[in-house]
Amino acid sequence: MKIHEYQAREIMARYGLPVGGSDVATTPQEARAIAERVGRTVVVKAQVHVGGRGKAGGIKLAHTPAEAEAAAAAILGMEIKGLTVRKVMVAEAVDIAREFYLGIVMDRAARRVLMMASAEGGVEIETVAREKPEAIIRVAADPLLGLRDYHARQIAFGMGLPGPQALSFVPIATALYRCYVENDATLAEINPLVLTPAGEWRAVDSKILLDDSAISRHPDWPAYRDPDTEAPAEVEARAHDISYVKLDGEIGCMVNGAGLAMSTMDTIKLYGGAPANFLDIGGGARADKVAAALRIILSDPNVKAVLFNIFGGITRCDEVARGVVAALEEVKPTVPMVARLVGTNEVEGRAILAGARMLTATTMAEAAQKVVAVSRGGS
Repeated sequence: MKIHEYQAREIMARYGLPVGGSDVATTPQEARAIAERVGRTVVVKAQVHVGGRGKAGGIKLAHTPAEAEAAAAAILGMEIKGLTVRKVMVAEAVDIAREFYLGIVMDRAARRVLMMASAEGGVEIETVAREKPEAIIRVAADPLLGLRDYHARQIAFGMGLPGPQALSFVPIATALYRCYVENDATLAEINPLVLTPAGEWRAVDSKILLDDSAISRHPDWPAYRDPDTEAPAEVEARAHDISYVKLDGEIGCMVNGAGLAMSTMDTIKLYGGAPANFLDIGGGARADKVAAALRIILSDPNVKAVLFNIFGGITRCDEVARGVVAALEEVKPTVPMVARLVGTNEVEGRAILAGARMLTATTMAEAAQKVVAVSRGGS
């Protein structure tokens, strides 16, 4: 789950991280009022879920409130990589002596929380990793004790910080670790983390990605969502409790169970097709949920065929089939459909779908071959 920079700053501020003064505006007049409150030079930054804002003209320096108002007027409404800017953050400008990168991710291969840092801040970490991999310091947190002070000192000395600056860096690193863990993040990043000429630390650009799977533990998270930056299909999927990820292929997939969905996509690829989505409809495939899933799949103009791959365990296959038929009557698709039902009452379920003039299959391989064929105009 992506959140805006101003929201990431709000979260980091709770942990004492030096994000500085800022606020969010939706009009040029609001931006001017914020700049007046700050009382010094500010930066006006577009709030959209994409990178490259500066290159696109979405970040501007303003020395006066009038300049902040003009900057906001220029940025609000502009498009950056297909997204319309509807909010800007107005933040206190910072004098920069040195720039650093500091971030935390999950290293799945090592099964550890990994802190990465570099004295090459202000540059995308992917670029640093590609061009100067030796410039990135990597330290894994202890799985039981977390990130300790000695871990943070190891990072600081690895970046070449002298003693006093290394000591002042330690509480920043440990606070970012707590922020990452306590907020169930998949990424917590400050780039750049700045040292001012006075020797003070400032978090100039903040980024946090949250793990959607933990939303039940965070009742405040729904307020972070920005519907203007999300695809309509993703919004509808979330409203119906459907796990959906759009892909680039031409075969829509409706499956119950994440593991089965992954296997389905792999099998489609094996027989020369390309899945258009990952979609896990979950258990108890009611007609309204099936219809919603089908609408989501068919909203993708690239979809040329749809594969239903349903395992009937607690849910009976004939009940699923009736839900599918009811959904077809509501949505009225124009692309061919292939269904594979396996489990309780599978024979009855396949008979119901065959009566609805759907192609049926008994194995995943057979279903994948059929849907690939019909997606190419075959039979």
